[in-house]
Amino acid sequence: MGRKEDNIKKATEIMDNLDGIRNIAIAAHIDHGKTTFSDNLLAGAGMMSEELAGDQRALDFDEEEQARGITINSASASMVHTFDGNDYLINLIDTPGHVDFGGDVTRAMRAVDGCIILVCAVEGPMPQTETVVRQALREKVQPTLFINKVDRLINELKVTPQQMQERFVKHINKVNQLINANLPKEFKGKWGVRIEDGTVMFGSAYHNWGMSVPYMQKSGMNFNRIFELCNAGDEKTLAKEAPIAEVVLDTVVRSLPSPAKAQDYRIRHIWHGDHDSQAGVDMREAKAKGVTTFMVTKIMMDPHAGEIAVGRLFSGSLTRGNELFIAGTKTKNRVQQVGVMIGSDRIAVDKITAGNIAAVTGLKDAMAGMTLTSDPEMEPFERIVHVSDPVVTVAVEAKHMRDLPKLVDTLRSVAKGDPSLVLSINQETGENLMSGMGELHLEIIQHRIERDYNLEIIASNPIVVYRETVQGASPQPFEGKSPNRHNRFYITAEPLDEAIIKGLHDNEIPSDAKKNAKELEQTLSHEYGWEKDMAKKVKAIDGTCMLVDGTKGIQYLHETFELIIEGFKEVVKAGPKAGEPMQGVLFKLTDAKLHEDAVHRGPAQVIPAVRNACYGAVTVAKPLLIEPMQKAVVTTPDEVMGNATREFQSRRGLIQDMEQEGDSTTITAKCPVAEMFGFAGAIRSATGGRAIWSTENLGFEILDMGLQDKVTKEIRERKGLKPEPYDASYYAE
Repeated sequence: MGRKEDNIKKATEIMDNLDGIRNIAIAAHIDHGKTTFSDNLLAGAGMMSEELAGDQRALDFDEEEQARGITINSASASMVHTFDGNDYLINLIDTPGHVDFGGDVTRAMRAVDGCIILVCAVEGPMPQTETVVRQALREKVQPTLFINKVDRLINELKVTPQQMQERFVKHINKVNQLINANLPKEFKGKWGVRIEDGTVMFGSAYHNWGMSVPYMQKSGMNFNRIFELCNAGDEKTLAKEAPIAEVVLDTVVRSLPSPAKAQDYRIRHIWHGDHDSQAGVDMREAKAKGVTTFMVTKIMMDPHAGEIAVGRLFSGSLTRGNELFIAGTKTKNRVQQVGVMIGSDRIAVDKITAGNIAAVTGLKDAMAGMTLTSDPEMEPFERIVHVSDPVVTVAVEAKHMRDLPKLVDTLRSVAKGDPSLVLSINQETGENLMSGMGELHLEIIQHRIERDYNLEIIASNPIVVYRETVQGASPQPFEGKSPNRHNRFYITAEPLDEAIIKGLHDNEIPSDAKKNAKELEQTLSHEYGWEKDMAKKVKAIDGTCMLVDGTKGIQYLHETFELIIEGFKEVVKAGPKAGEPMQGVLFKLTDAKLHEDAVHRGPAQVIPAVRNACYGAVTVAKPLLIEPMQKAVVTTPDEVMGNATREFQSRRGLIQDMEQEGDSTTITAKCPVAEMFGFAGAIRSATGGRAIWSTENLGFEILDMGLQDKVTKEIRERKGLKPEPYDASYYAE
């Protein structure tokens, strides 16, 4: 039996031992060396050839990833590592570093308990490093740090041992600042990365060596020895004396929590059901013989097996033939096969128990982000909160008319595996619209449709997704009449507080007003300063908009409220200014007059009346467009710095900071996403290909007042609406 087969056999034996399992993710800024690093861990654990490590890119097995040299999809691999005479099963997920694929990072964090943040020794923490630290801590995932590409410091920058250590301290301090700024209260002072305890490692993934203080103590290595070998170009000896896999996997076992420890605090955070229920206890204790609870974090396509659902098994066990419910529905799926992933290889096993990452076939109705369970009454997990929302849209059509039916099925299938992708149909034009995190994200999806589904498509140029909000409060309630004139609703609109918008977006405020009424009331009154009476009356939350019932003792209102909520949701989906989604608006129903006969207050009467009242209230509260923004960081040689700053200025960019180091300057700017199309080519051209750049999404800001009317008109014309928005009198009719 080969070493790989032997390790797979060992892995299946360790699965039942919760203390012997570690679930970890590798996360970093783009090009900081994650995939080479992951390859070397796999090679060190005997799961691939050591000669091919770094070149094979075992976890970048997608053709598109191989061609572009970047990670696009998160990929998982299970391996066995021996530490202090005991075998441990390490389930590793390699995540993308490009800002457009941040959704994959967030979903991967739901499946793991610890992560290794990779930072380039030369560049230090970058914008996407900040994002991945935030994503990890939001999911209560414990971080460690690996400073990569140390060989470049010594061989290219010619630093001294003293300078090298100073640079390490600078990077460690910056990462700890990021951790402390985002750390959940319960871990203050407990989580952080330190050289002394081995939670900071350093080395070169490319040359296959690594180091930590505990490994120095164990092996007798020191900084000077490392420096001498690197300086002499003898990194082969260094790789033998300090193999990266041993150093890193020792740290993972020693410093990161097992499911037995992590699930107790993580379940309380990511699941809002009854923690004393059977399912709650089973998940916190990761019981293999309890209620089966499987959280899908990724859907992969296999040409032979069809859709494979990859995710974390929090309790119970998975075997062929298990029937699982999709939580929150009565839909049942039967498990066909279970296995573990090693890059693109799926290794079938008889059974997977709680605390592990599993690959399951047969779950045809599952989507990434869904909960599957053996208990039909169980609450699903909290929705996965992505750091940014879809900001770019393309219209997609089939190249050949005969493929029209196939297009809809294909788009649905692609969206199952990537919840960062939002599909909709433009009701006026009938176009299929696909919204994603950025230009590259949508480009990759288009390639995937053509390659994996053998479907030729035509896509429009990318356009930006704006949002609508209100400038102030509507001066008085706006009256909306039903078509039969027998029902009237009086509604006001006003901006929600920024803290509440953030709380809603980050899932800190429960979004199901009906199910979590008590928790919602306490959160709003205790943490956000709302009056108790007002907090009690929140009837619906959609995205970052709220509907509050401010009425008293109106007959028949209770039985009409479901329809009122429907009208509110239609408005949030498409605002009155440009038909874009609404953000951060509080709608308050202040009064209503209802017909006593239920026949006269059905959906056809109530929904249009509420819609008109909401639209009218927004119109008199002065609607505004808000646009998505990006932070762009460009490092460029001084002689072409002027060209880079001009590039930003021509794109409505606001330069926030300029930092000089040696003969290069790092420019930090804030730019509208609408102006960033084609930026990659333009900055390369402006700097003769000598700039290093990256972007990070910053959320939404009010569009420049001078552009409001122009952009509104463009959006409305594109959607087939009349160029000017309706005034309030239109909704009062």
